[in-house]
Amino acid sequence: MKPEEIRVCILRVGGTNCDAETKRAFDDLGVNAEVVHLNEVVKKGNLLSYQALVLPGGFSFGDYVRAGAILAKGVLAKLGGELKRFVEEERPILGICNGFQVLVESGLLPGFDGFSRMSQASLATNLPIGYRCVWVHLRHENRGKCVFTRRVGEGAVLRIPISHAEGRFLFEKRRESDFLKKLYENDQLVFRYCTEGGEPAEGGFPVNPNGAFHDIAGICDSTGTIFGLMPHPERAYYGWQQLDWTERDRPPRYGDGRLIFESMTEYLVKRF
Repeated sequence: MKPEEIRVCILRVGGTNCDAETKRAFDDLGVNAEVVHLNEVVKKGNLLSYQALVLPGGFSFGDYVRAGAILAKGVLAKLGGELKRFVEEERPILGICNGFQVLVESGLLPGFDGFSRMSQASLATNLPIGYRCVWVHLRHENRGKCVFTRRVGEGAVLRIPISHAEGRFLFEKRRESDFLKKLYENDQLVFRYCTEGGEPAEGGFPVNPNGAFHDIAGICDSTGTIFGLMPHPERAYYGWQQLDWTERDRPPRYGDGRLIFESMTEYLVKRF
């Protein structure tokens, strides 16, 4: 399938943002991406007409109850059957920031046992408490399973911004060690917060900006086709989006975020 033949659904509801920036990233790659309201997808029953699904950032439904919780339950209730088939057919699903929260709340991530309605992790309030919008460094830990980072070398350090108040990745305390072991064994750990030189944050603020367990910034499911991360790759797609671009004589054309969209597009071209 050619890039222009690929259809990507960027799902939005009240409170979603960065959907336009996400679409622009796909547009630059020649991919046919559409921003569609959840109600429209439900009404038409056409989720399976898309080859990929993106849950962008924002504060869906005001992040009442917990960040991403209401949208997660809405997606499961309204798109359950179609979504299950979407996942089983290994059509890629990308969750960015609030989208990552939705994937965790819905049980799609970490997805140790496949499609599940039971949440196995959480994204809690930042520690120190507060909304944080800063650039961070991410070390790529994946060994090749995650289809969204295959253009990123193992151990590579990316610079991408975060923008959230609830990004502290956690496992249930009594299952923490067991689940972390599974992440490594299944090659589901994708990004960890790190220093500019790639050293682990080891929970230290501000390198780890939210207190996430094991510095976890992004994970994929057991198939590698569902991926969630707290940082915003669409805000680091172009070189001119970088915070220090004015300090350079000639900023690069693209930023590190583009690698994620490129990897996803290459998978779709080969898969379909």
